[in-house]
Amino acid sequence: MMTTRRPWLLLGLVAAALSPAASRPLDAQPAAKVYRIGMLEGAEVISNAENLAAFRDRLRGLGYVEGQHYVLELRSAEGRPQRLPDLAAELASLPVDVMVTRGSPAALAAKHATRTIPIVMASSGDPSAEGIAANLARPDGNVTGFHILVPLEVGATRLRLLKEAVPGAARVGILWNSVDIHGPLLVRETARVAPGLGVALKSLELPRAWPSRPGAAFDQVFEAAMMDQVDALIAVEGSVMFNERARLVAFAAMSRLPAIYGLREFVEAGGLMSYGTDRRDLHRRAADKVHRVLQGARPGDLPIEPPTRFELVINLRTARMLGLTIPSSLLQRADHVVE
Repeated sequence: MMTTRRPWLLLGLVAAALSPAASRPLDAQPAAKVYRIGMLEGAEVISNAENLAAFRDRLRGLGYVEGQHYVLELRSAEGRPQRLPDLAAELASLPVDVMVTRGSPAALAAKHATRTIPIVMASSGDPSAEGIAANLARPDGNVTGFHILVPLEVGATRLRLLKEAVPGAARVGILWNSVDIHGPLLVRETARVAPGLGVALKSLELPRAWPSRPGAAFDQVFEAAMMDQVDALIAVEGSVMFNERARLVAFAAMSRLPAIYGLREFVEAGGLMSYGTDRRDLHRRAADKVHRVLQGARPGDLPIEPPTRFELVINLRTARMLGLTIPSSLLQRADHVVE
């Protein structure tokens, strides 16, 4: 039986050797797809460096090697949101396999640029109110990802943390933007706990005319804060607050006002404290969603999720400049301390 089967075996080997696939050089063999991932953001690239590193690290953990399994196309408006539509259109025309956005303006620009390319929001404001997705549980379109709307009790927590850092603060100003729908709710929750902490809360609402003259609008609320002789300040997060964080931090420093903010970028810019969403964690989770999309999941079937990790960041350099001694009990609870 061995002798009768050998000719057929030899014929099979000859046929395999002469096949197109076998005759193709090794370096000409079909390569695995290299995905093109677009990232669109409105703020400066440097402000997103740690978040971007977290995104890349998580992709690496999922088995994606940059340059081998994917290339990253980064586009930043560098603080000029009017550039976002053109940048989104540029990414869509490449085209990219998936678009990752940071901030609601970037998500909206991406959504207007394409209805077919999957969009994963690494962070956004209020997707429902901003017209990004009507149903967060089932977006039913090409957008999924995460929002940064914190639970309302975070407003109360910020006031407690500020009061712990500055026990003598009796009048606290809370700076907020009525255009951000979540803002009034956080202000209301903060006002609810203020009397029990011995605090008179002063509302500092950003004038609705701010888009045309943001500098003048902030000057107006800063003047109100000084006239009311507030002892400390709370800044409710939002896109306009984030874009004007240098102005806010400079005012607090000039006025020697201890302040707590919603995001760590304010502390990195020189602010005293922040308590809010850990956006590095959101970028890691965004990498997971990107992986699922690249594996064939429909964005519309993936819920737009809330933050689950929050961080306390304290700047001791700023505390020293303000003549404050931060209690050790507070420092021990901090996730990060700027020395």
